[in-house]
Formats: sequence, structure tokens, C-alpha cells
Amino acid sequence: MKSPRLLALAWLCAVACQAAPPPVAPPPAAPVPATPAVAADTQNVNYSVRVEWRDTKKGTNSLQLVTCDGNFNLNTISGTVTLGDADIPITVKLQGALTVLDADQGRLQIFLGRTVPYPTSFSTGPGAKGNGSYSQMSVGLDSRFIVTFGKPLVIQSDDNGEVAILIKRLDK
Repeated sequence: MKSPRLLALAWLCAVACQAAPPPVAPPPAAPVPATPAVAADTQNVNYSVRVEWRDTKKGTNSLQLVTCDGNFNLNTISGTVTLGDADIPITVKLQGALTVLDADQGRLQIFLGRTVPYPTSFSTGPGAKGNGSYSQMSVGLDSRFIVTFGKPLVIQSDDNGEVAILIKRLDK
């Protein structure tokens, strides 16, 4: 009698052990997409962007802004021109994007220019008073450069003067 009970107990253990699925290994982790290698010391850093232009007639002017890597845009009024009876503002534009390549260099895409007003119509009204309308056109330099942080780069030079850009890394 012990044999059938022992046999039944063995069969019950075998069935019970098969009822629980064997442990399954977790699936392999998904591959991490490749990202550009940027050193930890180039993250969360501000940069000073300074553009200086020397004009043989008007002297030296400059624009400076502080930004981190990415896009920047600066428009400022630099004077006026008179069209008819109206004083029209002229703006200087500094737009671009800074991409940090490593702790020493970056790629700079830049537009440096100004608006130039031009008359689109003009008429003389009663009392010889002039009326007119105008439009603005942006003119300037649009280019890309590799810059070394802390070293000025002359980006334009001719008989009328030169334009230089200096980007400094502002460490914490």
C-alpha cells in the first residue's frame, strides 16, 4: 500500500512543479541611441559673444551678448536716417547659433548686418509738405566659422575697416 501512495505523492509533486513556469530572464535592454560626445565640462556654460567693427570714418563700434550654446538674436537701433520729413531708425542685427564642439572650439553660424530704409513712394502735399512711404532691407554678412574660444577671429576686412568676433567661455 505504501507504493501506490508514494507513487501518487511523486506524481502530485511532478505535476505541481510543472504547473509553475520556469523563471524567465528579462529581455535585453534596448540599445541607447548614439549622441554626440560633448564633454561634461562644456555643458551648462555661458559664452560671451562680442562683435567689433572698425570703420575708418566712424571709429570702433561693438555688440556683446551672453548666451549658452544654441540660437541667439540681438537687434538694436544704431541711428536714424531722414527720408522726407521722417527720421527712420536703422537697426544693427546680430543673429546666429553657437554649437560647442569641445572645451576649446565651437561652430558659429552668424548673420551680422543692419536694416537700410529705402523710399517706395514720395509725394508733395499741400504747403509743399512731403509724404512718403518706405521699406526696410536687411544687408550684411551671413556665414559659418569654426571659432577658438578666447581668440579673436577677423571675419571681414577691407579698405573701409574690419569686423572681428571674439567668443569667450565664461566658466562658473
